[in-house]
Amino acid sequence: MTEPLICENVNVEIDGATILDDVSHSFQPGRITALLGANGAGKSTLLACLTQLRAPDTGRVLLGTRALAQVDRRERGQRIGFLPQVSDVHWDVDVQTLVMLGRFAHRRGWGASDEDRAAVAAAMASTDVIRFAGRVVNSLSGGERSRVLLARVLAGEPEWLLADEPLVSLDPAHQLDVLDLLRTIACNGVGVIAVLHDLGHALRIADDVVLLREGRVVGAGPCADVLTPESIAATFGLEVEIGQTPGGVRFLVPVQRTAN
Repeated sequence: MTEPLICENVNVEIDGATILDDVSHSFQPGRITALLGANGAGKSTLLACLTQLRAPDTGRVLLGTRALAQVDRRERGQRIGFLPQVSDVHWDVDVQTLVMLGRFAHRRGWGASDEDRAAVAAAMASTDVIRFAGRVVNSLSGGERSRVLLARVLAGEPEWLLADEPLVSLDPAHQLDVLDLLRTIACNGVGVIAVLHDLGHALRIADDVVLLREGRVVGAGPCADVLTPESIAATFGLEVEIGQTPGGVRFLVPVQRTAN
């Protein structure tokens, strides 16, 4: 059973500036949590702490009851998948080979197992990149590369998927595809934590929201309770209208900047 991912009183300071200020939250498996906040609010730094790419200056991150820093690196790689913002690939490699690298933490020999090949095939199918299998990754568009890198993470079959702006470079149709894929992943018990900039996408997909402002948590909980016109005005300085389609899909329309 997937364990919660917990941060307790996490603080990060960089060059004298406070980036995260006493951040605590328990992220639950099987749910999509959107990390939201203005530029510089600390969202990407929080993801880095949750993946152990950066250790907090004070405070700690737990995977269940264990400090994440004390979890074996291979186990961390198996249980937590991370999709960074940057979609650059710095060497010429074909798509299928790159996606297979997502199985690295599971591999115990030189050759790929049937399980590895099945996981790679499923990840490539779910992200619509099978037709690119033999293409060099850097010959693809930015959006296509983004989907390939998502496939690499999914090939590892992680219990937690942490994604930093996973919709960047994607056209609107593929944005919806990825949102639907994140929902499917969460329904299968995986915990999903995603930094999103489009509040409408967060409203559409998130079960829970963590609102950050200047490194502090200013709101956390179920999306419908936290992501309100009032909280958006306080966090982003933005007046919005929130509505719902006849089919029940909630949407958000930015109106104007607020006076504050």
